[in-house]
Amino acid sequence: MTEEGRFTIHLEQQENYQINVRFDWEKAADLLLDEPPPLGGAAGPNAARLLAAAAANCLSASLLYCLAKEGPPANSLRTEATAIMVRTEKKRLRIGGMEVKLIINDELAGSKRFDRCKDLFEDFCIVSASIRDGVPIQVSVEDEKGQVLHRSA
Repeated sequence: MTEEGRFTIHLEQQENYQINVRFDWEKAADLLLDEPPPLGGAAGPNAARLLAAAAANCLSASLLYCLAKEGPPANSLRTEATAIMVRTEKKRLRIGGMEVKLIINDELAGSKRFDRCKDLFEDFCIVSASIRDGVPIQVSVEDEKGQVLHRSA
């Protein structure tokens, strides 16, 4: 694979487990993340919910684009995403799977492009395809002076 670009978002802990996310787009509002009780207060979605939302949004946008490139009709799609939480052998909580249901209106279902798009749209979703393939993640921990204190393999 060749690199096609990069983007960077910034996260800053506010209090307790609340973390503010600042995106790299000027018009995008910040997003407050939080953990559910007993750690946090559920003042915003946690990372697992954000991952489910990201996959569902990507699949939704991909299907809409395939069916109606010039601009999809308003209120023509609803999507439900369910994350299935499991425990590993070490008792660590993980997302063991996701179920995404896209519910389209009659106009989209009757589109002459539907037969082609239903077999094609998933392959163009960046997020769900990346999750399925397993995305390598490099992690480092640095102090405020930039000294690396930890780096994952």
